[in-house]
Amino acid sequence: MAKGFIKGVKAELKKVVWPTKKQLINSTLLVLVLVIALSAIILGFDVILEFIDSKLWSAIQNVIG
Repeated sequence: MAKGFIKGVKAELKKVVWPTKKQLINSTLLVLVLVIALSAIILGFDVILEFIDSKLWSAIQNVIG
C-alpha cells in the first residue's frame, strides 16, 4: 500500500510544471509588496479609528462631567 502511494506521488510530481527562478522571485516579491501595502493600509485605518475613538470618549466625558 505505501509503495503504491509513493509511486503515485512521484508520478504526480513529474506532472507538476515548476516555476522558473525568475517567476519564483517575481511572485515572491509581489507577495511581499502586497503584504507590506495591506499592512500599511490596515495600520492607517487603525490609527484613524483609534484617534476617532479617543476624541469621542473625550467628548462623552466632557458632556457627562
